[in-house]
Amino acid sequence: MRFVSVLIGSAIALSSLALSALPSAAQNWPTRPVRVILPLGPGAGADIGARLIAEKLAAKWGQAVVVENRPGGDGFVAITAFLGARDDHMLFFGPAASFTAHPYLHDKLPYDPRDLAPVARVSATLISLTAPPQLNVNSLGELFAVARAAPGKLNWASVTGATDVVIAAFLKREGLDMAKVPYRDPVQAVNDVAENRLQFYWSSLAIVRGAIEARRVKLLAITSTEPSPVVPGVPTAIQAGFPGLTFDGLVGFYGTRDMPNELRERIATDVRQALTDPTIVQRLEAGGQDVVPGSAAAFAADIDKQRLGAAENAKVLGLKAAQPQ
Repeated sequence: MRFVSVLIGSAIALSSLALSALPSAAQNWPTRPVRVILPLGPGAGADIGARLIAEKLAAKWGQAVVVENRPGGDGFVAITAFLGARDDHMLFFGPAASFTAHPYLHDKLPYDPRDLAPVARVSATLISLTAPPQLNVNSLGELFAVARAAPGKLNWASVTGATDVVIAAFLKREGLDMAKVPYRDPVQAVNDVAENRLQFYWSSLAIVRGAIEARRVKLLAITSTEPSPVVPGVPTAIQAGFPGLTFDGLVGFYGTRDMPNELRERIATDVRQALTDPTIVQRLEAGGQDVVPGSAAAFAADIDKQRLGAAENAKVLGLKAAQPQ
């Protein structure tokens, strides 16, 4: 289990000490039910994580914590609903990839990215790089050798705009000619990989895990910076020799820019405490996520790193950053 914590009793004691030092406004929050807005549909890995943690937080806070799914619009539906509500009892939860590349994917932004303030890192969604068994490749190196030998003959796909930018920039740097295939339904993409209509698929591990276990799809690598015990023996893109495909699937809670720092730290402490529950850790790992709780500052630093990567990839592709409307 990648997640390593101190003894649960010690964590509870430390969080109690931290809470006692907070101003009364932060200690007394929430005073009514809390809504958690997600940019993904029910059943997604982040959705499962949000609901598990929400149950723990509701017991801790003495108020209902209601998870609301707002998928669609490349994350805009959920983000604008969250920021537009101006509700101090509402949180945003989801992967950073749902917004870090927005400035390079859209001509105009209906929100200011600075208004999304990281609160607590929860997990890292494992992102898989897969290929069809019929292609007879056992590594990323072998896959890209086939692509280099047959320019324009192999297809690729990913599940978000942010990851599209990573792959497109990687292919350009490597001088590889592969055709992008867009999908609205990631399940259809899995079927196309299994039938060798799609030769390179970037997706969350949860989406393809069943097909991998059934040997309909071959897992070549993961994009995480570090190897994961969730998929022992599977190399990272760095280990496979392709660091340009490195991408950490950061997932966590966000507030608004005007959220008091004391409240941000209070929520982060409560989330870390919830993640000392072995049952939650096991459920998240079973869904293809590494549990890596962290403070608001650590989460913000990880997101800044992902934004920097998006900017570097956009420069390779000649994409300019859009400004908020």
